[in-house]
Amino acid sequence: MLPIDAAAHSSRWRRRHPVDKAVLGLGLTVLAISLPPWPGAALVLVTALAVLLGPAGVPALRLWRAYRVPLGFCVTGALTLLVQVGGPDGFVSPAEGGPLRAGELLLRTSAASLGVLLFAFTTPMSDLLPRLVRAGVPAPLVDVALVTYRMSFLLLDSVRRVREAQAARLGHTTRAAAWRSLGGLGATAFVRSFDRAARLQTGLAGRGYDGTLRVLVPEARVSVPFTAASVLLLAALAALTLVLERPLW
Repeated sequence: MLPIDAAAHSSRWRRRHPVDKAVLGLGLTVLAISLPPWPGAALVLVTALAVLLGPAGVPALRLWRAYRVPLGFCVTGALTLLVQVGGPDGFVSPAEGGPLRAGELLLRTSAASLGVLLFAFTTPMSDLLPRLVRAGVPAPLVDVALVTYRMSFLLLDSVRRVREAQAARLGHTTRAAAWRSLGGLGATAFVRSFDRAARLQTGLAGRGYDGTLRVLVPEARVSVPFTAASVLLLAALAALTLVLERPLW
């Protein structure tokens, strides 16, 4: 199990309905990309961090390990705005207003990423996917996503075991050996994934599969107070952004 999935299963908000957490987490994401970068996205970023480390109870180190990957993409995308290709100043030259646009983009994307992580760190996929059928998503599509989600962990476990076996047989001592081990790892994972899929299909057929996977979903109800508080928080962030953006006369 991936660390973010383990954190979601042990989250303080695990028993809350996904709608409650979607209103808050995805609402913060929408505000981050729709409000002005300053001070809107900055306020969203601080609020998301406060909720993640406070009420949601996400450990800071675990949050950083999950956040540094999207943050790296955010920084990489922002750096491209610092230069321009072509023009009177040469083939590559500093872009006019580049630092400002790069900072705005970095604020937007980093704040939006925290909003998504808030939802991911508190909502296991096993709680979310079965409920999508009630939301109107076709059941076969949800079944494929659910099976793929569950099989991905088995595949990752198989890859880990193969790598450990290769390392025990000195398969990573030289660059040539490492490339051979990598090729063998890819071939083994490919064959095992097809073998698991075939066995899964046979098992489902033997159990009378009729096109729908029936799974137990933890009982949960949408909390009106929690949802209302989330909406009020989002509205307060939007209002505070508008107040701070315009000077008071």
